Formats: sequence, C-alpha cells, structure tokens
Amino acid sequence: MSSLTAKVVEKKYIFPFILLTSLFFLWGIANDLTNPMVSAFKKVMPELSNMEAALVQLAFYGGYATMAIPASLFIRKYSYKSGILVGLALYATGAFLFIPAAKFEVFGFFLASLYILTFGLAFLETTSNPYVLSMGAAATATRRLNLAQTFNPLGSLLGIFGAQILVLKALRSDDFSTDAYSALPVAEQATIRSNDLAIISTPYVILGFIVLTILVLIAIVKMPDKTDRDKQTIGQTYKLLFSNRRYYEGVIAQMFYVGAQIMCWTFIYQYVDNLNESRIPENQLTATWYNMAAMVAFFVGRSAGTFLLKYIKPALLMLVFAIAGIGFTLGAIFIQGLAGLISLVGISITMSIMFPTIYGLALKGMGDEAKLASAGLVMAIVGGALLPPLQGLILDIGGPGFNDVLLIGVPEVNFSYILPLICLCIVAIYSYRAAYVYK
Repeated sequence: MSSLTAKVVEKKYIFPFILLTSLFFLWGIANDLTNPMVSAFKKVMPELSNMEAALVQLAFYGGYATMAIPASLFIRKYSYKSGILVGLALYATGAFLFIPAAKFEVFGFFLASLYILTFGLAFLETTSNPYVLSMGAAATATRRLNLAQTFNPLGSLLGIFGAQILVLKALRSDDFSTDAYSALPVAEQATIRSNDLAIISTPYVILGFIVLTILVLIAIVKMPDKTDRDKQTIGQTYKLLFSNRRYYEGVIAQMFYVGAQIMCWTFIYQYVDNLNESRIPENQLTATWYNMAAMVAFFVGRSAGTFLLKYIKPALLMLVFAIAGIGFTLGAIFIQGLAGLISLVGISITMSIMFPTIYGLALKGMGDEAKLASAGLVMAIVGGALLPPLQGLILDIGGPGFNDVLLIGVPEVNFSYILPLICLCIVAIYSYRAAYVYK
C-alpha cells in the first residue's frame, strides 16, 4: 500500500491515538518549562556559573540516558500500556519532589527531582514512539509519528508560557541587578530566595496533578495490544541493531539533533540578554516571547512537514530542512542585533521534523527488535544533557557576561552557536546517507 492511499490513522485506532498524542503534549510541557529554568536558577542563585546553571539540562536529559534501556526491557516483557503507566507515575513523582526541593533550597535537590521526572519521560518516549509507528500501515508510519509529534510543540508553547507567567515574571530576584542583589541584607536575600524557589516549584506541582489525571484515564481505557512475543533473544536483537548502519548512525544523528534543539531553545535567553545590554529600558526585548515564537515556528514547520511527507521522501525532506537550518544558524552567529535573533528563531522551523523523521528512518523495516531499538533513540536524547553545558562553558570564557570577549569577531554568546551548527551538519549528513546510501 503506498503512502498516498494508506490511511495515516485507521478508524479503530483513533481514540487510543488521541490518548497517545496527549503524552507528546505532556512531555512538551516538561521540556520547555525546564529550558528557561537555566536562566531562572542563575538569577535566584547568582553564585552559580553559566555552566553550573546548565546542569539543569544535564539532570533533565540525563534521565533519558539512564532509563531508556530499562524502559525498553520493561515493555518487551510486559506491554506498551504498562510502560506508559509506569512512565506517568515516575513523571508525577519527580514533579511532586519539587515541593521538598523548594523547602530545603538545595540546587542539587532540584536536579534530582528533574532527574527522576525524566525517568518517567524516558518510559513515555521509549513506549509511545514505536507504539505510534505500529498503529497502522508501514507506508504511513513516519507521517503518523510526525502527526503525533505535532502536539509536542503545542505542549512546549504552554510550558514556555507557564515559565514566563508563573516563574520568570514573578521572580523577585529578577528585580535587582547582580550587584544590587548582593548588596541586600542577608536576611532579605534569604526571604527572596525562599520566595523565588517556591515560585519555580509551582508549575511542576500543577503539572504533577495533570499527569496523575492522564494516568487514571489511560489505566481505565482499553489500548490496542501491540505486544507480540519477541522471537529473538536480546543478544540476537542487539547483534542485528549494531550491524544496521541506518539504525546506529540514526542514533548518533538523533543525539546531535537533540543537542542542537536544546541549545537553541535554552540559550535564546542569554542571546536576548546580550542584545538588551545595548538597548534603553523602554526598548528591552522579552526573551520568552521570542522563545514562544520559536515554538510557533516549530509547530508550523512540523505541520507543513507532515503534509509534505505525503509527497516527498522523509530523508530528502529532512536534508532540505537541515541545509536551511545551517543557513539560519550561520545568521544567528554572524548577524548582529535583532536580525540575528530572528535567524535564531528561524532555526526552529528547520528542526521541526527532525526528531520523528530520524526515529522513523532509523527504525525502518524493524519488527520485534524495534522495542529495544527505540531505547537507543531515546538514549540519544542525552545530547540535550551533554551539549548545553559545553555551550555554557563557551559563555564563561571571558567572565560571567555574554559579551566579555569577541571570538572570530562576534560576542561569545553568538559564537557559542557554532555547536548547534556542527550538530545540524551531522543531521544533514545522515539525511543524505538515508536518502542515497542506505539500502
């Protein structure tokens, strides 16, 4: 059956598919509620360096690397539905741990809470992505996953909006410059710190209750049984995977793609802060609105990409998007002022189809081994943990600011986007190989 005639979602799967897309929405909220927290913790805890604040991303995305394989083994033994329920339970647990984290006011406790929360996200992503791929014809699998993933940036938009309204806008520590905050009496600093850490925890607690509601709903609804008994041993499956270039190169491409995405969305705040240094108070830019613009661009790109996949092969379309992304990244590095920021926002359009398309290409033609193969692609999300601290190190080169030194003639915050540039070049190479080299 061709991709032009096959249904993307068959009628019998529509309601379970809707429930699964709610999970994509939920982890979109968590992802982009967390990205601004790098900036928030830096303001509330000024003793943190840029690199230390970026450990928020190491904790968040490190949970994926830790739990992806255990999650795949769990769903291999039990079922996709069981994996989803465990994932939601862990997600809610990590969210509620923000309550004691705020009380004890220890940065490491917040990192631990995020780490546990992403244990749940690892279960959800390891389970949901191959589950969606299996819900219908193989010819429309990549389109189906792109359709489900379209709801991810909608969750991201809600996460960013929540971060701005519930957190960043409400932080009292943001009302002071670094020097003015340091000059406050110790008791007043302590009061502001306690207030602001409680504010940071609030949206996570709200999210925890939402997750529990979805958990109950999925627990009582009958989901399709896609848990055929595996015919191969785990060892045989791994042997097949490591001999499949399309797969293991896809894992590498996925790692660099996620790194690029998280760096572009995390450090847009620092990019804007640097621009604001030369702007009068009346003309200050609000980073959150540009981050939300990036999410809207991401949503539009993914929606358009899902439509175009009906007519253009996934690997070829992703190659075009990757080349466009390289162009936008060069603009973010070398174009000064607002035009550079607009280029940075534009990168999101080009990144929009990459995660589900790499996922679909890497798992193409797999049967039972897709359950374990999915773990490798979810572990690749560790790119979002490893690369942002490296970008933070670049920002720390000349000092705590974002324009302390010029590197290749541009401020260090601009130069730091050389890391996403490298990442998108790797995605472009994988796209080309998937289109023209792999069998």
